[in-house]
Parts: sequence; C-alpha cells; structure tokens
Amino acid sequence: MTAPKTAMVLAAGLGTRMRPLTNDRPKALVEVGGRALIDHVLDRLADAGVEKAVVNVHWFADRLQNHLAERAPRGPEIVISDERETLLETGGGLKKARPLLGSDPVWVANIDSVWIDRGDALNQLAQLWNPSIMDVALLLARREGSIGFEGAGDFFMDDDGRLTFRGDAPSAPVAYMGVHIVKPDYVADGPDGPFSLADLWRNSARAGRLYGVVLDGDWMHVGDPQSRDESEARLAGA
Repeated sequence: MTAPKTAMVLAAGLGTRMRPLTNDRPKALVEVGGRALIDHVLDRLADAGVEKAVVNVHWFADRLQNHLAERAPRGPEIVISDERETLLETGGGLKKARPLLGSDPVWVANIDSVWIDRGDALNQLAQLWNPSIMDVALLLARREGSIGFEGAGDFFMDDDGRLTFRGDAPSAPVAYMGVHIVKPDYVADGPDGPFSLADLWRNSARAGRLYGVVLDGDWMHVGDPQSRDESEARLAGA
C-alpha cells in the first residue's frame, strides 16, 4: 500500500507528568537531544513522505503554534486543529480534525515517542496496512529495553501481525508506541466530546481487524523528567 501523505499529530495534552518542564510550555516543546519532541515526530513523518500534518493544540497553544510556524520551511505543511476550549483526548481529537484530514488513510502520532530505528519502522507499517482486512495498524515496541514504559504490555501478536489485547494475562510482550495508520472515518461513530481511541481498538481486536508491526530498535516513551533524561543519554550513546 502507498504510505499516507497526511498525518494527525496529537499535541494537545497537558503534560502533567512532565512538570516542572511543562510549567511554561506544552509537552510538545520539551526538548530531548536538542530537539523539541514534536520536531522528532514531524521529522520522522516528513522522512516517511508526509506532506501535511494536522496538529491539535490546547496547553500553551500560542507558543506551540509559533514554534510550528518557525519550522514551516522544513515541512510538512502544518494545519492547526484548535482544542483550546475543550481537551478531547485521542479519539475526540481525531474526530474533531476529520474535516482537515480528508478521506484517505492517515498517520496518527503521539508527541512523546522517540526512537532509534535499526530498520525502517514507518515504511514497514505502511507496507502492512491493508484496509480490506484491518481497521488500524499500530507501531509496537518490545517491553524489554524500552525507556519510560513500566506497564505490563498491551498486546499479543500472531504470525500475521494480528493483535489481541492482554486482557487478564499478567503481561504481554509488546506495547503501543504512539504511531498508527487508520482511516479518519474510523472515529465517525465515536461519542461527542472526549474519548480514547483504545475504546474503538478493543472492538476492532474482537473483530480480528487490529494489526501491528514491532519496531526493530530502541523506543523511548518520554513521559516525565526522568524518562527525558534517560532518553537523552540513550540518544547520546547511539
């Protein structure tokens, strides 16, 4: 399949776990390895062929918009989805942005994932994507060796890449690392207001339509000051 040319970048969160680094800025502008988190994501997407990125804004929205305007010559084209009035979470944010995204499949990316890629993860995810048999294709990471992720894992994966949720199992081998491909109309029937995409993913998993690819590399979930410092050290040693 052709890789999506449009992306939704989820940058509206409050970043409460990242305080005090987010006392005067959005989490998207916290720097890791000399670059703002959102620049790590946008540069990855640009390298994957993305031409337009819709970015939702809420906390310190003006400061984030100014930063995005300054990086405009580097691409991709930036379009703002304004959530100043109400923070809509992942599903609600995607639903609000639907008119800006078009009807073709899109990347959806969090801003708190940084990774060292020993393969070509985004291209592999684009090659996996097949809307005839799947609703969503997720980029995943192994729990071992990841920075900033202390959970028990999210998914089990079969040989074809089909995913099932961990459920009552004590642990699962892979975790969602913040990037996926989906059609924007996937959220059309979601509730009005804030909701999580994970609620819809559970329905897709039960229908056998949730798939994923595992990163060949090192994933850093930059969710708090400690993980930011550990991520900087990992990048410096790469």
